[in-house]
Amino acid sequence: MSRTTRRAIQRGIQRATWATALACGLLLAGSGLRAGGAAQAGTAPPQAVSKEQVRLEALKREAAASVGVMHDFTQQMVDSVFSFGELGFQEFETQRYLVEILRKEGFTVEEGIAGVPTAFMASWGSGKPVIALGSDVDGIPQTSQKPGVAYRDPVVAGAPGHGEGHNSGVPLNITAALVVKRIMEREQIPGTIKIWPGVAEELVGTKAYFARAGFFKDVDICLFTHVGSNLGTSWGSAAGNGLVSVEYTFRGESAHSAGAPWRGRSALDAVELMNIGWNFRREHLRIQQRSHYVITDGGDQPNVVPSAASVWYYFRETDYPRVKGMWDIGDTMAKAAAMMTGTTLESTRVLGSAWPQHFNKVVAETMNENIKAVGLPAWSDDDQALAKAVQQEVGVTAKGLDTELTKLEGPIKEDDKRGGGSDDIGDVSWNVPTVTLRFPSNIPNLPGHNWSNAIAMATPIAHKGVTAGAKVQAMTMIDLLLRPALVAQAWEYFRTVQTKDATYTPLVRPEDSPAIELNRDVMERFRPEMKRFYYDPTRYKTYLEQLGIRYPALRPAIKAGQL
Repeated sequence: MSRTTRRAIQRGIQRATWATALACGLLLAGSGLRAGGAAQAGTAPPQAVSKEQVRLEALKREAAASVGVMHDFTQQMVDSVFSFGELGFQEFETQRYLVEILRKEGFTVEEGIAGVPTAFMASWGSGKPVIALGSDVDGIPQTSQKPGVAYRDPVVAGAPGHGEGHNSGVPLNITAALVVKRIMEREQIPGTIKIWPGVAEELVGTKAYFARAGFFKDVDICLFTHVGSNLGTSWGSAAGNGLVSVEYTFRGESAHSAGAPWRGRSALDAVELMNIGWNFRREHLRIQQRSHYVITDGGDQPNVVPSAASVWYYFRETDYPRVKGMWDIGDTMAKAAAMMTGTTLESTRVLGSAWPQHFNKVVAETMNENIKAVGLPAWSDDDQALAKAVQQEVGVTAKGLDTELTKLEGPIKEDDKRGGGSDDIGDVSWNVPTVTLRFPSNIPNLPGHNWSNAIAMATPIAHKGVTAGAKVQAMTMIDLLLRPALVAQAWEYFRTVQTKDATYTPLVRPEDSPAIELNRDVMERFRPEMKRFYYDPTRYKTYLEQLGIRYPALRPAIKAGQL
């Protein structure tokens, strides 16, 4: 961080330090008293406000204001990680960039944790509580897209990009952590801040290994973040599924496909028969399940009977026993397919896993109060124009960006669960009290895992949304640091409600290890060209400026007012 930025932050902190009287007035307003006035008719009598409450509110407001001052610093991180566009397990530029920032800011960083080269755990401070801030960092295949351009226009054709918006979460966490760190130093507040990236989340490839390696054993609370189109959080059982990701590899015998096919045993036949069997079986599985596959190895060339072939499955369900049951069915089908084709089921390799998510009620309610205090960003006309143009481009109603906060969401009833996506933050949520903050840096009603989801992610929409989220994150951290009862209550919920009738059993087996070779070939192919477009904040204020994009870039018909 530059000296200029540091001075700006300090000036912001000074401007943001609220007088005790003002803080008292804001607190009393919630009890029916106007600042400096008498109780309103029909309201409850005024309640005493302690010095601790006054201090808490003053520090939270200071934190929020300081996050606002750091907007440009945050924007540079968001734009930089966007420009790297790296796929899971190959986030080397992202890791290098973020670790350098953290070390400069006084964090100690352990790299390569749990056997994952691009993973790290950064720590600062000492003592309790230990607050871990996490968010994902990996991209999506073939979603390279110029930001701020409301139609398909890749930076590098065919390359990966941030079509999920994972470039934004760790910058949010770093901003919040730096603000809170300075307050802790000045106020001599004990506690430890940890920052970690969700590597290869799109492959649900690492968080179970982080938990297995013990990286959350001393953590009191985990505050996770994920990009969304509104500002909100939830508690209890979530709507998404758990899953196990398994690759089945078959071994056969090669032969000349035309000259002597009877001498071959096709491993590809085994793959195809397994897939046929699974597709018929879907009819007799619960509606809540989701399952899908890709053939990762279908042989070498048509005139050679494939001696090896592999298929990669995601088995998704709403709880551990049902995920495990689907996995057992898959194993049985794979063995049967090998028997039918005279081949051998050579291996079943777990490439990733995720428990269904369950979030902490106490922490979510605390965070929600801060969400209501911060509110949604003030979107500009240009922000709304981009959002509506992108929505029209993908064929949904052009409603633009959200302008009203969502409400705090509670548990999803079992009967209302109808399947959905997965996130391996679920594994963390069953090891330590956890919540996920969703922050408004993307456009509503887009397909997800798509080039259109990358359009907003290095624009003022993302920058404003990350700043709003960082304010909430910092304020929630202050709550947890200064209100130790919250941490105790969070663990009480975790022990007596969440884990009362459920025991976390990892889906990864003792013999499984992270699939760190995944996406290596793709990144080796595209990285040289992608490097030409890495963001250079020393020369350009924003990535839009570097790319020469006039925000927002709309189709001519839309510019003419035909939206």
